[in-house]
Amino acid sequence: MFVRVLFLLLLAMNVGVASWLYFSPPRAEQEVAPTDVGITRLELLAERERPGDAASAELTEAPPASDAPDQCRSIGPFATQADMRAAMNKLSPRARRIQYREARTTQPRGYWVFVPAMASREQALGVARQLSAKGVRDYYVVTAGDQQNTISLGLFREQANAERRRAEIAALGFTPQLLQRTEDLPVYWIDFAEDPQRPVGWRAQLPDLVDLKEQPVACF
Repeated sequence: MFVRVLFLLLLAMNVGVASWLYFSPPRAEQEVAPTDVGITRLELLAERERPGDAASAELTEAPPASDAPDQCRSIGPFATQADMRAAMNKLSPRARRIQYREARTTQPRGYWVFVPAMASREQALGVARQLSAKGVRDYYVVTAGDQQNTISLGLFREQANAERRRAEIAALGFTPQLLQRTEDLPVYWIDFAEDPQRPVGWRAQLPDLVDLKEQPVACF
């Protein structure tokens, strides 16, 4: 009987203490200073901001563009689209605006030596037989097209070789002619607008393309 009464008394005391801890107002925690009063706080070197850091960060940013009016230029010609696009990739970060355009140009394809067209095929064949009789083997009688009944004596890449061939045939008593052959090809130009105070400097960006030309263009 005594043990039971003691157990109930201890249980009641535990319940009372638990209720007091649960319902009592929370005690404000006192913030402990990281160091004692009067002692300088330790600071790691990595936590310090070096004086030059802020200035270096500012220098890494591109300077703002000026309000000066644009200057527009065009460079080229580029023979292929691949060359043109490679150049645009290098110049785009430095230009305010950039674009490309296609143009046409006439380029030489070599030289043609020939005997002018005869009035008929029979006459052309007659001249061909005369050439053969004098030891000329490299010739061709054109049988169709704009040059029909012309006697071709050869196509040459170098003008000097073509001149030599014409002189050889002329020495045999014929009247050969020499014609420079041409073809119409596409070429490409890059137009860009630049800040006069921050020029693109395209020659330094494209040092291997020494044949490019520059010309002013209207701004776009």
